[in-house]
Amino acid sequence: MARPETTVGQVLLDRIEAQAVVLAGLDDAVRADEPDAVHRMRVACRRLRSALRTFRRFLDPGATEALVADLRWLATALGRARDREVLAERLAAQARELPADCGPERIAGALERWGETEYRRVWPEVVAALDSPRRRALADALTALLAEPPLRPRATRAARPELSRIATREQRRTAERVRSALAADPTERDRALHEARKAAKRARYAGETAALAVGAAAERYAERMKAVQEVLGEHQDAVVAAEALIDQAVAGGEPFGYGALYARQLAAAEAARGRLAEVWAVAGKRGLARFG
Repeated sequence: MARPETTVGQVLLDRIEAQAVVLAGLDDAVRADEPDAVHRMRVACRRLRSALRTFRRFLDPGATEALVADLRWLATALGRARDREVLAERLAAQARELPADCGPERIAGALERWGETEYRRVWPEVVAALDSPRRRALADALTALLAEPPLRPRATRAARPELSRIATREQRRTAERVRSALAADPTERDRALHEARKAAKRARYAGETAALAVGAAAERYAERMKAVQEVLGEHQDAVVAAEALIDQAVAGGEPFGYGALYARQLAAAEAARGRLAEVWAVAGKRGLARFG
């Protein structure tokens, strides 16, 4: 339920505490390699890091820089395994949809074996990260932050207007990156779209945080930013998949089939770019970040 009578500092601390609980509760699940555990831990890292960065003007200068760096480190360590797993699953599923003349089962099997090999190759890095002193220091830093929050006096301001201001700022940042990406030269386009995706994700997380105090208006904002993030995520996934297929085709022995898969990634990326303007027209509306 929305809580209109609260401060922006308390909203931030509520967000940090909730995600810290998620993060702490996933260690055993990740070590056991339970389904989706790596993904959920990685998302918790991202949400925590985004909150600390987006709301940093309410925190003492420099108080959370090391924590932000540690969250980035852990998310990166988790991502190396997760990204390879998801990529192989995506490509194998698409390979099975190829015409029989393309050798769909042979290609799918090869991609699955490649994905499994890559996943197991980097998996020890995930366990090592969880068992490292840096991971324990990260947990201790979150506990200390919540026990003695390094809040600045401005964190006592009423939440609703401050959250609206932050959401507006993040919407504008995303708008700038979307416009730049749509106008980018083809040689810079993929990088620009990836930057726009990161901005949309940060705006989405700002909306999720605001929803703790604002309710439905912030939830609607977060959902619309999520839609932008997802379209841009589809583009990024296709770009990464296309790059991986170039390497796999050399050793795969099925040049026609791999070429067909590659063409499919190019088409998916183009389709995502084509939907971006329409999705952003909704997410970029004036007044979306006015929470009352």
